[in-house]
Amino acid sequence: MKHVSKRLRTARETPGYVQHQRYRLEQAVAMLGRFPKAKFDETVELSLRLGVDPTKSDQIVRGSVSLPKGIGKQRTVVVFAEGEAAKEALEAGADLVGTDDLSKKIADGWTDFDICIAHPAMMRYVGKLGKVLGPTGKMPSPKSGTVTDKVAQAVREFKAGKVEFRADTGGNVHVPVGKRSFSESELVANIHHLIEHIRSVRPPAVKGVYFRKVSLSSTMSLGIAVDVV
Repeated sequence: MKHVSKRLRTARETPGYVQHQRYRLEQAVAMLGRFPKAKFDETVELSLRLGVDPTKSDQIVRGSVSLPKGIGKQRTVVVFAEGEAAKEALEAGADLVGTDDLSKKIADGWTDFDICIAHPAMMRYVGKLGKVLGPTGKMPSPKSGTVTDKVAQAVREFKAGKVEFRADTGGNVHVPVGKRSFSESELVANIHHLIEHIRSVRPPAVKGVYFRKVSLSSTMSLGIAVDVV
């Protein structure tokens, strides 16, 4: 018999919660707030199953978006830049800026950071790091806004709450949207903004239902199905 924790058993008994029932966004956020909390400030995540075929180049869903209320987490940002761009990146709040030295450090296995940004002129250092950064989802890309000549602006945006998203091989997208300590209105604002942005980047080649399933959860909670029209 599969073991179910006391926290999950209690969550399932939350008044108004029905497994697999779809809730309006505001209802889902309110329901999450009634679930038992962990002893730490859990990350709230939105998971979306999209009606796309990621194996087809014209159905790839990938990008980045700045959430209006941030994500409630201090993120470590490293930048590949030199000269004036490197100085501006540091002034904008980058935690580490480098070129060949940073490339060697990462190639040796160091990935203790959240976001990697690169100036286009630095791709000669970044290009060879695909095997290290690719599997962790940290490889800089123009589509995600992490390869840009405006490195200082990118640093400020990602520090403030800009998040990357990309559909995996199953068409699933998982994005942090805040913390359990956020107010309901803050979570609703972030989630609504994210959903509308992902809706706006729907590939023209995708036919039929785009949002097949949307679920809201926190680190230690059950998932709550969200009704997205």
